[in-house]
Formats: sequence, structure tokens, C-alpha cells
Amino acid sequence: MRTLRPVVFFLILSSSLLVLDEAWASDTSANQVRAVVETYLHGLRFNDVRNFQSAFWPGAKLLFVESNGTLGQLSQAEWYKMFAGSAGKEEPGTLEIVSLDTTGDAASVKVIETYPKSIYVDYLNLLRIKGEWRIVNKIYTSSSR
Repeated sequence: MRTLRPVVFFLILSSSLLVLDEAWASDTSANQVRAVVETYLHGLRFNDVRNFQSAFWPGAKLLFVESNGTLGQLSQAEWYKMFAGSAGKEEPGTLEIVSLDTTGDAASVKVIETYPKSIYVDYLNLLRIKGEWRIVNKIYTSSSR
């Protein structure tokens, strides 16, 4: 029985270290994802396309439901054009990350943007590609205030 104690202790210690290692990796991924989303939010706040280009994968699409109920889609280039007239101008409102979930190389983040006349809810999907987190897809909805 005495010879089993060190083995049991070792097994318990090993499994505890594995759980801590996984938790640390998850925290690190969550912080990296949060940093990418904060770059995106800075782009929204200041109409800064360079921040968007840094946060989004070049082929990312923005999807939404059109007023007629059909699927709407914007390319990055189409979306960036919408910010040209306001580049550098600070937008009033609040931008908040309300949920963030990571699993391995995939993450999902929900953002609520509250502006004086509208509210947007974004669902951002991110992937870690060659060690770098990028937004690969954005779906969103909006409503008037």
C-alpha cells in the first residue's frame, strides 16, 4: 500500500498540472482574441479602416439580413468605403464585448454597439491562423433606438 501512495500522488499532481496548463492556454487565447476585438472596436470608435484591416482576415465577409428578409453580404472593400467620409472622427456611443468563447484555434465573440440612434449586435468568428487570431466572419443585426 505504501508503494501506491507515491504513484497516486504523482497521478493527482500530473492531472492537476494538465488542468492548470489548459486553463492558462485558454486564458492566453482569450486575451489574444480580446486584443483583436479591441482593435476592431477602436476602428469602429474612430472610423479607422487600418484597425479593421489589422483585425479582419482579408477574405472575411460581413453578413446580415436585408430589410426584405434576404441575406445581405458585404466584402471588406465595400464595408471600408462606408467609413471613408468619417475617417478619424470619433463616434459617440458605447462598444462592449459581452461574451467571448475560445476552443482550440476557434473563437466567438458577441459585441454590442450602442449609438445615439441605433444599436448593433455583432457576432464575430475568429480563427488562429499560423499563430495569429483574425476575424474571419461577422454577422450582425441592427435596430433603431
